[in-house]
Amino acid sequence: MSQIADRRLALFASFSGAGGVERMLLNLALGIAAQGVQIDLLAVRTESPHLTDLPDGIRLVRLTSKHTQLAIPELARYLKTQRPPALLAAKDRAGRAAVLAKLLAGSSTRLALRLGTNLSEAMSERSVMERWLRYLPIRGLYPHIDQIIAVSAGVAADTARISGVEPAKIRVIRNPVITPELPALAAAPCPHPWLQPGQPPVLMGAGRLQRQKDFPTLIRAFAKVREVRDCRLMILGEGAGRETLERLIRELGLRDAVAMPGFQANPYAYLARAAVFVLSSAWEGSPNVLTEAMALGVPVVATDCPSGPSEILDHGRYGHLVPVADTECMADAMLKTLERPTDAAELKSAVAEYEQARSARAYLEALGLSA
Repeated sequence: MSQIADRRLALFASFSGAGGVERMLLNLALGIAAQGVQIDLLAVRTESPHLTDLPDGIRLVRLTSKHTQLAIPELARYLKTQRPPALLAAKDRAGRAAVLAKLLAGSSTRLALRLGTNLSEAMSERSVMERWLRYLPIRGLYPHIDQIIAVSAGVAADTARISGVEPAKIRVIRNPVITPELPALAAAPCPHPWLQPGQPPVLMGAGRLQRQKDFPTLIRAFAKVREVRDCRLMILGEGAGRETLERLIRELGLRDAVAMPGFQANPYAYLARAAVFVLSSAWEGSPNVLTEAMALGVPVVATDCPSGPSEILDHGRYGHLVPVADTECMADAMLKTLERPTDAAELKSAVAEYEQARSARAYLEALGLSA
């Protein structure tokens, strides 16, 4: 068998939008393909702009099933006929389905699972029975996975605790956030008038408008900052929480000072022009946008949520860490960062571990596909 055939990888995932997870998976696939590995991207759903114009090294295999669990027989047939040396499943449901498909196929393919969120925190408001039902299949199936890849040490510890898998089988590999294209995307023209030269400083948040991101705390903290300093707030992203956030903005009298321009195909042209980026999340896995802001030299403030911000900021060395949902502390940190921003070169150096090629090489080692 040739070296190219020996270094084939199947990547099993569901692409259902244009969010950060989908973007990171594409970054990873592109980084691995650039190392000379042929990738079959097995997609349960393909409703994502990230899947257009894939390079020759990535073959998109559209599975007929529209649900991860229903794709198990189809995935098993693929493993039996194609026999890839390694299969990387993205996210919990895909990982559990891949275990069952591998057992059904009697396959010897090396199976790895990438996990990108702190599941305990995501399930914290569920009932005891709901949590038990969620964790039961994890405890039963994860021991069959050869390698679990966590995006942060916090996610790794949480996964070990929930699954009972030996910590030695869980490896932390940073997300492939920083791509060679990032500087050019950041330098592209930005259409928003608030981000033109000579305007008041803009504090920025970004992410899906949902409970996890806790944008109400960010908006309330900004209201306090606005009392003592002329500035503006911009929140990039779209989601079901838009109406609630817009109502809060009206109630606080901030309609002229807060903008929510929605999803942006190139958020980096906005992000690079922010005075401060603020992560207000209640939980994360490893917040990519925080890493991206630092890679662009933008000063940051972040909640000390599980998991990721403390690791990225080295426990506050590279930016203020504040308690989750603490309006007063967040406002104080935002003001301090506006007054004394962290050096851009120092911020960029702090996130070098998140460079695309470096992350891809670490994945290949974990998958047994190193050159």
